[in-house]
Amino acid sequence: MTGGRKQGDKPGGGKPRQKIRLTREAGQRRGGDADAAPATGGDGGGYFGVRPAQLPHWLDPLSALTKPGVRGFPGVDAAQAALAQAMRKDRVRGEVLDLTAQGGLLASLPGVTLRAVEGSAAALTVLKEAGLDTQAAAPGEDLSARWPERARTVALVLAGDRGNAYALAQVAWAHACTPPGGTLYLAGDRDKGFDRYVRQAGAAFGTGEVVARDGGMRVAKLIRRPGPTPPLPEAETYEAFGVKVVGLPGVFSAAKPDKATSILLGHLADLDLSGQRVLDLGCGAGLIGAWAASRGAQVTLVDGDLQSVRSSERTLAANALPGEVIHSDVDAALGERQFDVVLTNPPFHVGRGVVLDVAREFIATAGRRLVPGGKMYLVANEPLPYEQALGTLGPVREVVREQGFKVLELVRAGEGEPFGPSPRIS
Repeated sequence: MTGGRKQGDKPGGGKPRQKIRLTREAGQRRGGDADAAPATGGDGGGYFGVRPAQLPHWLDPLSALTKPGVRGFPGVDAAQAALAQAMRKDRVRGEVLDLTAQGGLLASLPGVTLRAVEGSAAALTVLKEAGLDTQAAAPGEDLSARWPERARTVALVLAGDRGNAYALAQVAWAHACTPPGGTLYLAGDRDKGFDRYVRQAGAAFGTGEVVARDGGMRVAKLIRRPGPTPPLPEAETYEAFGVKVVGLPGVFSAAKPDKATSILLGHLADLDLSGQRVLDLGCGAGLIGAWAASRGAQVTLVDGDLQSVRSSERTLAANALPGEVIHSDVDAALGERQFDVVLTNPPFHVGRGVVLDVAREFIATAGRRLVPGGKMYLVANEPLPYEQALGTLGPVREVVREQGFKVLELVRAGEGEPFGPSPRIS
């Protein structure tokens, strides 16, 4: 998962024994206030169930789909909502390229034909379910093969919570995708660097202004002048645990290993992985999976974020290590693969709240993917309540508790052993 962001963030770099309030993020009203109805995280559809997003009344009659793992679930991201409202006010029509399509909200604008681009595997599932023209892509990737003629209108939600380099990569990508004379609608959070990024975008585009303010959300409209596209920020590299890591902008642990992963790998130093089938679930920049491969494991690395998949591919290549890297909403794209060991530092943030839908599905994946007697090693912040869910799959023990984190070991029970059923998707 990616670093420096909320959705997909992992428990690294925090203060010891940090306070974590276990809540689910509600839908957003104008100004970013929570709707009165709490987010329950489910309506019987389970983790993989696609459902209508809970929209604030002021977006009527617009619509979008969503599921756990999509930014803004069970509603829509507040910046995306402000973007849709600003474009509706401007009566935008025709082809629109949305580089951060999320749940497809812009497709419901009157007269808009949406080209929906996403790097989130969960969001791609939703967009395909909606029947939209969809493309998986990470910032900087060329879209001309899919759409040879560029759309005159481009939309983008800045992910300022994924760090400065990622936001600048998004701006450069939007510039490359917008034809001269074309319009970019750029949305984001004032508290996550929006004003700074708009100034940088303006330097490349030439003209533009903020056209909407909704609480902390902002929307700018820029017209592109002819001129060169700004360069993409370079990847960062570092060495840890005998592995060279290549961290692309916005990827979790791109610049250095996070504390939780370091604790996990430090306490698994004596683990024999030779010939073992190992799953790095939520691989980020690929440190855990590459470490396992360097110890003789047959590794599969999985992440729901395409930028992280690209980063992990580069990490394996930099170390000349074999391995398979898969873009997948948890284990949805893993087919019939089974594993002897699962290693994970699961995400637990969506937006500003603690939301455990994805992390719980990581545990459910252990139930589906581990062979009997196989082991899962999970590192997490101390307060996060994973033991009960793990305990339905087999014996669980705490390997270590250190600096505000804990490492848990699950041994997958075999058929007929006295443990509860594996968590399942309905």
